[in-house]
Formats: sequence, C-alpha cells, structure tokens
Amino acid sequence: MDFNMKKLASDAGIFFTRAVQFTEEKFGQAEKTELDAHFENLLARADSTKSWTERILRQTEVLLQPNPSARVEEFLYEKLDRKVPSRVTNGELLAQYMAEAAGELGATTPYGKTLLKVSEAEKRLGAAERDFIHTASVSFLTPLRNFLEGDWKTISKERRLLQNRRLDLDACKARLKKAKAAEAKATTVPDFQETRPRNYILSASASALWNDEVDKAEQELRVAQTEFDRQAEVTRLLLEGISSTHVNHLRCLHEFVKSQTTYYAQCYRHMLDLQKQLGSSQGAIFPGTFVGTTEPTSPPLSTTSPTTAAATMPVVPTVASLATPGEAPLCLEEVAPPASGTRKARVLYDYEAADSSELALLADELITVYSLPGMDPDWLIGERGNKKGKVPVTYLELLS
Repeated sequence: MDFNMKKLASDAGIFFTRAVQFTEEKFGQAEKTELDAHFENLLARADSTKSWTERILRQTEVLLQPNPSARVEEFLYEKLDRKVPSRVTNGELLAQYMAEAAGELGATTPYGKTLLKVSEAEKRLGAAERDFIHTASVSFLTPLRNFLEGDWKTISKERRLLQNRRLDLDACKARLKKAKAAEAKATTVPDFQETRPRNYILSASASALWNDEVDKAEQELRVAQTEFDRQAEVTRLLLEGISSTHVNHLRCLHEFVKSQTTYYAQCYRHMLDLQKQLGSSQGAIFPGTFVGTTEPTSPPLSTTSPTTAAATMPVVPTVASLATPGEAPLCLEEVAPPASGTRKARVLYDYEAADSSELALLADELITVYSLPGMDPDWLIGERGNKKGKVPVTYLELLS
C-alpha cells in the first residue's frame, strides 16, 4: 500500500509538472522544443491521411448502404462481434412485389408476363448488388477500418507519449535554467541565512547548495533528452510507415474499382437482356408502332451517359426476315431507301459491328436512318456515305 501511494504521488507530481509546463507554453512564459521540419511534415501528412480515410470510409458506406438506420444496425452488430443478418436488397424486394403482382393480376396477361420478366431481371440485379457490397466491404472498407482502428491508434499513442517526453524535457530545461541563474546570484552575493530546499543538508555556502541543484538538473536533463530522442525516433518510424499505408490503400482502391466495374457490367448485361425480351414481345402487343427511348437503360461501360430525347419510329423487324422461306437473305446493298421516311440521327455511343450486315458507329457522328416493313423494332437501316448496314436504335438520338 505504501508503494502504491508513493507511485501515485510520483505520477501526480509528473502530471502537475507537465501541466505547468504546458500552461506556461500556451501563455508564452516558457520555451518549447520545436521538432524539425521533416518531422512536422510527417505529422501533417499522417493527420491528412487519417482525416481523408475517415471521410472516404464514411461516404463509401453511404454508397453501399444508403439507409442510415441499416448502417447503425450493422455498426452495432460489428461492435458486439455478432454476425450481421442477411438483408434483402431493394432490387430483390422490388422483384418480389412484381412477382406477387403478376400472380394476382394474371400471369398470362401481357402485363403479368412483363411483370414476371422485369421481376427476374430485378432479382438478378439485386443479387449482383449483394455480391458487390460484400466484395467492396472485404476488399476496400475492411483495410480502411483496420488502419483507423489499428495503425492509427498506435501512431496516436506514440505521439501522445512523445508530447509527454517533450514536456518533461522542456521542464528539465526550465529547471536547469533557474538553477543556474540562482547559482550565479548566490556566487555573487552569498546568503548563508536563506532557506534551503527540501532533502538538502544545510550548507555553509549558498553557492555550493545551488551547485548541487545544477548538477542534479543537468543529470535529469540528460535522461529526459535521451528518452525524448528515443521516443522521437519510434514515432518517426511509425509516421514514415504512412507511405506503406498509401500503397496498401492504392491496391485496395484498384480492387474496389474492379468490383464496381464488374457490378455495373452485370447490371448492363441484365438490363440489355431484359430490353431485348421486352422489345421482342412489344411488336406483338402493340402492332404497327414502336415507342422507345434513344438511350439504353444502362449505357455502355466505356462511354458517358449523354442527355437523350425520346423518339417514335415505325415498327421494323429483322432485315433477314424480309426474305420469304426458301429464298436467300436480302442483301443490304440491294435495299433502296424509301422515297420518304428517312431521318437524321446522332450516334450516342461507339458501336462495333458484329458482322458485315451491321454498320460500325462512332459517337456524335450523324447518319441517315430509315426502317423497312418487317424489321426488328430494335434495329434500323443506317447509311453513311456509301456504307449501309443495320444499327441498333438504342445507340441513336433521332433528329427532326
């Protein structure tokens, strides 16, 4: 018990000394040991890394889970070290509602059949979203959290320890400075009647008394300087490790982009398949007309999504279907454009021709398009100079 009391008193004394030194520094009454410029740059770089990592982490969590209540729930499960329950994605929930609606409204009706087709597509989109969230959490969010909860806590702990060592060092410097000043004064005007400090035997000379005090302060200063230098080196090595953290976060960022690319590619394929299914059934439901947008549900991955306008065009199924049974498919070069009904169209995205019957397109170019009786509603005939071929409607913006 006596030992604990002594330790407590010692700790309290150290804390009080540091508090006094810190307060005097704030009021400009004490000198402060400044760190070198390189060390200060490392500190600023570490603080900036921590701050932006937190912001990126929070915003990525918002991207993956927009519902704040769900994010709080997942956070609590993680803190309690319990498995987060499986959650239905919005796409899967929409698919469920559409399937139930089709069953109640009639699965054999055109509306019911379309609901079922869209329901299947939304279900696949929901599954793709679930895979993306899981992959992004493992490959991107987890390393960011590990840095903030592991490496950064270690750096912060060592920085606080370095701050305490600096306060101790500056307190020793201040004590030595005062002792030397008192020694010089006592040497000039000896005063044998002044009160001596505690734990010192009264001396015949005040000069000898303060000489011992200077020796003790110098010894304490050497110890404090050694501890400060050692702690500064440890902290510097940790701060220089931020470069390795940046390399690790860069690798994780590449993984995040890869998972996001895969997710959007899957979404595009699913919606393109759905669009083809709906387009093939649209002619049977609405014979003689085709109403569609000039932009696909999800634009190609290599392009940006421009502003498009809706267009109404006569219905047209496949050029190959123009040939009667038993006859060779119609050659596009032999197809003459109609006397009226041609229109100008602006190409929205680059398009590679799948075969010789299709026309390759470049974004923003203008071509002439027209339809022929019996063509697939998803395609038109496009002409550019002497070249002619089929072009997908979803890649065009029809002009007046």
